[in-house]
Amino acid sequence: MIKKNIFILFITLAAEALITLLVSRVFAIRFIEIMFFSGVVFTALTVWFSGSGGMVTRFMDSNASAMTGFLSKREEFSFRPNYAVLGSVIFLLIGLVFFILLLTSVIPPI
Repeated sequence: MIKKNIFILFITLAAEALITLLVSRVFAIRFIEIMFFSGVVFTALTVWFSGSGGMVTRFMDSNASAMTGFLSKREEFSFRPNYAVLGSVIFLLIGLVFFILLLTSVIPPI
């Protein structure tokens, strides 16, 4: 079970790095310059889709109630941490370190 979770973590990191690399190539920006910002986006998306009872669930419940006439119990948003979220947070933190190094000119801008 642990190997599966570690595999999910590394697949998440690899997929986010690949997507960030492709975006950096398309916009001709260095990978480490956009790594923090893409980490923020990936973390927000994984938290959004890992939770339950959010805005999308309420919308679906409202549609079902409108179509059937039966009221359903509303579920509040609850965060469910998993290894995909952990991988996204690690990617975000690595990007934050590189971003700080860029701002302090430890890594040259060119």
